Amino acid sequence: MNCIVIDDDASARLIIKQMCKNTSIQILEDFSSAIEAIKYLNANEIDVIFLDIHMPTFSGFDFIKTLKNPPKIILTTSDKNFALQAFEFDCVVDYLVKPIELNRFTKSVEKLSKFTTKAVDVVTNKKQEESKFIYVNVDKRLVKLDIPKILLIEANGDYISIKTDGKSYIVHCTLKKIEEKLPSAIFLKVHRSYIINTLEIIDIEDNSVLIRKYVVPISRSKKAELMERLNLL
Repeated sequence: MNCIVIDDDASARLIIKQMCKNTSIQILEDFSSAIEAIKYLNANEIDVIFLDIHMPTFSGFDFIKTLKNPPKIILTTSDKNFALQAFEFDCVVDYLVKPIELNRFTKSVEKLSKFTTKAVDVVTNKKQEESKFIYVNVDKRLVKLDIPKILLIEANGDYISIKTDGKSYIVHCTLKKIEEKLPSAIFLKVHRSYIINTLEIIDIEDNSVLIRKYVVPISRSKKAELMERLNLL
């Protein structure tokens, strides 16, 4: 995890940097003021900020309020009285009271790791769920298609015909654009005008392939790639 430290006390910044050495956290920069850190964040993406609450002219809370999409933040302070206020911010993971003990710091990093893992899992699951479907514009309405149920796609001028089990959808789209949306592990462009679902192949003969009831031509340049995909005896 990439990290920055913001604290007007140089010794406090040094202590955090030393404590991070044997963890998964890599400190990229440290700043003595929040204003300097804002300039850095405008040009760089990071995962974590160790942030002091009490700083001259610009407090840690003021700093958090300036961030539109704040990373995870671990607050560091010598004052115990701001804990309730601190956790009003969703981005705040932990609250460390100075002087920071190593055991307490280690627990904070472990807590941070759990938050990060959960966030990654949520994003991954969301992407996996989204990858199962595709929405196409048919007659000014959006139709949700189950990707694994798509048998083949045929190009016809500025339109494509998406054939599923029992239905066909005419969509204003290029073959290249929809190819980018489909999982390459399942779908293959076998001809300049056709993309097929390789799991739905019934038969291959000469330069054509049978997908359910549809006979699809195979270009010579694509036949070798198609044969590599198949589980041949």
